[in-house]
Amino acid sequence: MLERPCTLAAAVGNTPLIQLRRVTAGLPEGVEVYAKAEHLNPGGSVKDRAALNMLRDGERRGALHPGKTILDATSGNTGIAYAMLGAALGYPVTLCLPRNASPERKKLLRVYGAEIIETDPLEATDGAQRLAKQLAAEQPETYFYPDQYNNDANWQAHYNGTGLEIWEQTQGRVTHFLAGLGTSGTFVGTARRLKALSPTVQCIAMQPDSPLHGLEGMKHMATALVPGIYDPTLADANVEVATEAAQAMARRLVREEGLFVGVSAGANVVATLELARTLPPGSVVVTILCDAGTRYLSDHLWDEGKRT
Repeated sequence: MLERPCTLAAAVGNTPLIQLRRVTAGLPEGVEVYAKAEHLNPGGSVKDRAALNMLRDGERRGALHPGKTILDATSGNTGIAYAMLGAALGYPVTLCLPRNASPERKKLLRVYGAEIIETDPLEATDGAQRLAKQLAAEQPETYFYPDQYNNDANWQAHYNGTGLEIWEQTQGRVTHFLAGLGTSGTFVGTARRLKALSPTVQCIAMQPDSPLHGLEGMKHMATALVPGIYDPTLADANVEVATEAAQAMARRLVREEGLFVGVSAGANVVATLELARTLPPGSVVVTILCDAGTRYLSDHLWDEGKRT
């Protein structure tokens, strides 16, 4: 039976929860590992959820209305979500992002019609944040500035969506949740919801192991501008992952599981498997596949380890 047609916005969320079966070889018997397939959102990443909720919140408050331009800083994924939703909802979009964002991301943004303002790559997303904040302050009549790093509607998207979906998809069996920190919205919102449903759920935060890293969208909190929505008290543990290990796992995920996802998703899985190796039977671990690997095709990491 065919489903009724829906709007693009209604297609965001309710992503599949996929059990990892091959990269998990060697784990203790009775430990299950699942990945939330956020790369299957219509914009190709977990950021579709937060972007939609922040725009809808802006509309409800009257801050976003016809005549306004959506403006924010991004490493790429939230920007793509803004650009997609802006096109669907009828709002122009201007985005500040580091100059070293992947060519695929920049091309996607331009395909959707977004204006791009490139910032110093050495300042990463911190520099993009500073510029977006400046532009919004100088032209408040022109821009709606969601400010994803400091907007509660970001984490609330995951409290009301991602966390509840994980609970329902595991029939309440989830024992551990692990996700990387960027804006921190995914981790904060999901962890809050899971802990509200069951205080025994353990929530683990992942971040890069150094300030200079290749985990797109992730923050090394000790050296970056800390997002206002970040709540460090939510994490039961904090782990770090090296870029090289994340890249190797991204290659394994596409070749062993058929999941073509980005390096940050690879980092989440690296940390999840390390955690799972220490857990008793009956443990159910869930992590996030942040985005699709198609937006990193120009990256040389896909050239390594090719089958002959």
